[in-house]
Amino acid sequence: MTDHIRTELADGVLTVTLARPEKKNAITQAMYAALSDAAEQARTDDAVRVLLFRSEGDSFSAGNDIADFIAIGSQTGEPLDMSVFRFLKALAELDKPAVAAVRGRAVGIGLTLLLHCDMVVVAEDALLSAPFINLALAPEAASSLLLPAVLGHQRAFEIFALGEPIDGRTALAWGLANRSVPADQVEATALELAGKLATRAPNSIRKTKALMRDSERLWALMQREGEAFGSQMKSPEAMEAFMAFSQKRAPDFSKAG
Repeated sequence: MTDHIRTELADGVLTVTLARPEKKNAITQAMYAALSDAAEQARTDDAVRVLLFRSEGDSFSAGNDIADFIAIGSQTGEPLDMSVFRFLKALAELDKPAVAAVRGRAVGIGLTLLLHCDMVVVAEDALLSAPFINLALAPEAASSLLLPAVLGHQRAFEIFALGEPIDGRTALAWGLANRSVPADQVEATALELAGKLATRAPNSIRKTKALMRDSERLWALMQREGEAFGSQMKSPEAMEAFMAFSQKRAPDFSKAG
């Protein structure tokens, strides 16, 4: 269990809060386990009509907690055994609407999680990035399919390959978000949208979402991505990237090949 994930159910909306602001809401495996529980509750509990992701502090999420990820990964041996993949499977199978309220930075899983949300509200000055290649890793959360589907190949490849952030206004223009508003309006706007969804015919919404997504295909791709991610984690270039990250310097991939 972890105190870094909080849940609250009110008026059909299950609000899930990333509550590790001192670490920019970097996600540990314990947090993934709690997120999995929340997503599974949303899917199976009839009292839950909508799942709402939000965060405390000035960042939505800095992505995976790198030190925790490496430590747990070395213990389990296989990435697919890690709690993150239980959460990804729960996202793939979620047939109720999900909403996200994004302020500050949304990095890695902080961005790819949004691809599984049906409505996304971002702050105009939010910064979204997917620096997997900067860490010599590979995409996850079925983002290798979903991001190009939303943005087109060229824009998605740029986000993956360069790892440079886009702001909230660009996210709206490119189709990654439903609303881009001033940061102090993000929470209220997202809650308003979640409240509207909670009043709609629940079975109709579930069937509509199921028709729009192929959950089996998404989960199969997540497993393929996990294998690529796992093999990269053990690679010399990933070791260089992690060392550079810990030393706060740019990685040197000149000898990689």
